[in-house]
Amino acid sequence: MTEYWILAAIILLLFLASLALWLMMRRNQRWAKSILTHLIFIAAVFGLILTIREAVYILLGHFKISVITSDMVDTTSIFAMAILAMLQSFQLINRLTYSHINRSNDPTTARLIARVLKLSIFLVLVLLFGEHFGIGLSGLMAFGGIGGIAIGVAGKDVLSNLFSGVMLFFDRPFSIGDWISSPDRQIEGTVKEIGWRQTKIMTFDHRPLYVPNSAFSTISVENPGRMTNRRINTTIGLRYEDAAKIADIVEDIRTMIKNDEKIDHRQTTLVFFNGFGDSALEIMIYCFTKTTVWADWLAAQQELYLKIIDIVHARGADFAFPSETLYIQSNNNQTPETIQSAIR
Repeated sequence: MTEYWILAAIILLLFLASLALWLMMRRNQRWAKSILTHLIFIAAVFGLILTIREAVYILLGHFKISVITSDMVDTTSIFAMAILAMLQSFQLINRLTYSHINRSNDPTTARLIARVLKLSIFLVLVLLFGEHFGIGLSGLMAFGGIGGIAIGVAGKDVLSNLFSGVMLFFDRPFSIGDWISSPDRQIEGTVKEIGWRQTKIMTFDHRPLYVPNSAFSTISVENPGRMTNRRINTTIGLRYEDAAKIADIVEDIRTMIKNDEKIDHRQTTLVFFNGFGDSALEIMIYCFTKTTVWADWLAAQQELYLKIIDIVHARGADFAFPSETLYIQSNNNQTPETIQSAIR
């Protein structure tokens, strides 16, 4: 009778210790991210499971219960310990992953490492506890060989996506948060997640787009999210009667751009009289802003355009618009009425 009370006391203490650790990990982030805390919690619950198993053995022997065998108790306890170890390991990996993502700018690497660690832990647990469920190492290897051939034949598209996902990690054409587009496909948006099989892209109209990883090995991908500058490329048209003022206007625009702090002067800057249009003398303006943020670029471009308008007007010139000039030969015998009827 005494050993029953001892086992009951041990079970109660281990249960209270496990519950206290679980509550602390729920409320304290430092404890939740501590590997030592998770190991202590796993050890406490393992001890609780093993103690309960011993208590069940004693009860089965005392009451002569034959419906429940010792093998069933062993299998249940080992299965519970394996599930506990896997869940706690996955929970710790998830918390460490989120912590790393918040502290760094490389969520892709963090998530890939987390997936590899989870897969490794699962395989280790299968090897450690598989013998208790009749799964031997030789059986696993034989199943892996036959299953590998079957999976390779039946799921070549899945494997292609998996290998392409690994290559995306090593090649790094884009990362989570990048704005990407493809001239080959109608793909454009912000990368939200790079998975084993597919990549999630949020389009600019806020629709999720799921692209198989294998698609990126056959298409061209443009990554505007990694641009170093944004370009301003425009052409303005002046009236033909302002031809004498073109040289001064071009020089004024060059000087204005040279003094603009929002323009990156290390990049190519071009301002030239570029051609004769149908109704305008065309001036090409080509430069790059320092910012890559779209809203800031639009503001810088707007400011540049307004300054160009001021320069043109300050020189007494104006912008051209599509127009036609009608020349009528002078004839003293014609009156306004005859000219009007001729036009009609």
